[in-house]
Amino acid sequence: MAISQDGTQVAVSASTANTVHILNTVDGTEIGTFPTGTSPHENVFTKDGRYIVNASIGRVETPFDAPELGLTKFPRWISFYDRATGAVVRKIDIGQKLSEAGHSNMSSSVRPMTLSPDERYLYLQVSFFHGIVEYDLQDDKVTRVADLPISPEAEALPRESYLLDSAHHGIAMNAAGTKMCVTGTMSDYATVVSRDTLAAGPLVASGEKPYWSTRSNDGQYCFVSWAGSEKVSAISFETGLEVGSAIVGDHPQRMRTGVLDSTLLGS
Repeated sequence: MAISQDGTQVAVSASTANTVHILNTVDGTEIGTFPTGTSPHENVFTKDGRYIVNASIGRVETPFDAPELGLTKFPRWISFYDRATGAVVRKIDIGQKLSEAGHSNMSSSVRPMTLSPDERYLYLQVSFFHGIVEYDLQDDKVTRVADLPISPEAEALPRESYLLDSAHHGIAMNAAGTKMCVTGTMSDYATVVSRDTLAAGPLVASGEKPYWSTRSNDGQYCFVSWAGSEKVSAISFETGLEVGSAIVGDHPQRMRTGVLDSTLLGS
């Protein structure tokens, strides 16, 4: 789910219908829809609000997780929907693009993703991969693939034991576009990664199964949900360290920030 910059529309993925629904946030009426790959996942609005970028993850609930069985996950791609024309204007099969760049047997299932401030580069995670893929949207190619730390426990796990195929599941960029906050889901850590080197900083291992990264409104912090520990952490983009945490409800995952009028909170 994603809300447009002006707050008037929300894009919601219908996982079993291979469709994204665009709704009016005031009254909930449907404004439009667009088709996606199998099991649409995250939606991202571009800065100018014209495009919605959707990534599909395929059939993550199946046990057919070996690389040679990738087709059993069904077709998956990144879709670019033009809100001005009401049409999908571009599709990217990231598995195919990875293969073209010399990285064969990697998944086409795109997990969380984040755009660079100039929106030329897309940074994303794919199923079963403990790292980051950098994609140049202008030149239409994979430019870098970076491995990040993997715990001995995660390294020993068969792919079939991954949580919904998620080796990593969470990536968010700071306001300056110099660092990314990444969650190593199966290795139980979060880390701030340099965009320049794609190297990991200190590993924050204060919970289990981190499953989402969201940038704070001021761009200084990253909020990480720990699905296995019922908590949310705030991590400083500057230091890479946890600066606070809060206990929340059972199995926290997706997070979106918002602004609430303080007068509504009462005394």
